[in-house]
Amino acid sequence: MNVLNEIVADQLRTDLPVITPGDTVKVSAKVIEGTRERVQVFEGLVLKMRNAGVASSITVRRIASGVGVERTFKVNSPRIEKIEVVRHGQVRRAKLYFLRNRVGKAATTLRERR
Repeated sequence: MNVLNEIVADQLRTDLPVITPGDTVKVSAKVIEGTRERVQVFEGLVLKMRNAGVASSITVRRIASGVGVERTFKVNSPRIEKIEVVRHGQVRRAKLYFLRNRVGKAATTLRERR
């Protein structure tokens, strides 16, 4: 094990669920507004994952007021309080960019994985 892996090993989170593209997740992120800090929940569909050790991230997309909103979260960040998987979607792609072009129910509905 090289030196970099030893330093990074204690920063990796162990309390994360198994997440795959197509899953609907609730990400509880800490948000700082002025001097106050609160937890904001962002629920949406996982479009893509980037597995890169401590730099791993997920991109979550949701429809807010008819507009698609995408947000990228660093999975191992201390700003992320918890990640919950609401449902597992069945997909055949690793990156779900094609959902950006869909409108209405077609943009949010994926078959449930058994």
